[in-house]
Amino acid sequence: MALKLIADNLRITKPAVRKALELRDPSFITELVQKCEHQGAWAIDVNTGPLGKQAEQGMRFFMDAVQKATDLVLLIDTANPDAMRAGLEAATKNRVIINGFSLEPVKISRMLPLAREFNTDIVGFLLFPDSRVPKNFSQRCEIALELLEKAESNGVAKEKIIIDPVTPPLAWEDGIVQAREVLGFIRALPELAGFPVRTIAGISNLATRAENKEARRLVTRAYLAMLAEAGLTHALMDIFDDDLVKMAKAAGILAQESLFSWTMLD
Repeated sequence: MALKLIADNLRITKPAVRKALELRDPSFITELVQKCEHQGAWAIDVNTGPLGKQAEQGMRFFMDAVQKATDLVLLIDTANPDAMRAGLEAATKNRVIINGFSLEPVKISRMLPLAREFNTDIVGFLLFPDSRVPKNFSQRCEIALELLEKAESNGVAKEKIIIDPVTPPLAWEDGIVQAREVLGFIRALPELAGFPVRTIAGISNLATRAENKEARRLVTRAYLAMLAEAGLTHALMDIFDDDLVKMAKAAGILAQESLFSWTMLD
């Protein structure tokens, strides 16, 4: 199965998206989503942030606008449990995925029950309960197994979990070492868990704070190919980066398909 591309372009941090929310004008949102689908996105990450005092109303606005524009899978990306519930309730047409939960107590107590209630897949982040990122392969494996155990103990089948190993910025002191650790973890995860666990990675995190645009794009494309070879199944990425999309499609085909045809790259 080819690498699934998830557009990360619908983010509340973008001024135009924030303005659309403030004016309750869905036109920019629907146009953006349609462009993402045209670019080959398998899903849209609806990244609303916490949404402040009117979280539920804001989330419903986003979900209504997006569902008018596409039938693609939607990742509801918010840390606010009330906004998450509003998004799930508003998802009357599209398949949705909760993005996401971790070992933080509030995420276990508030997000996992929503995945059970609405019978959705849910992204699980490899973070310690205090939100720290694991530093080595062993810690990543321990957290992954605990995430799967917490899901099952809360009534969510482990097969519904999509593991996010948390892509490290190369700007970290040990960023390049951690980036290689992530690759090894993805390769080992299916055997560790005993079934083909799906994985997702936020590609843009790698180049956080990088000032050289061309170097940033080069390193991001190279790492995405390495992630695909390691077995990554879902890539959260800038779907408007044509070269990155082409790389993702080619790398996913070469890494995961058993049969090949040149028409796959058309």
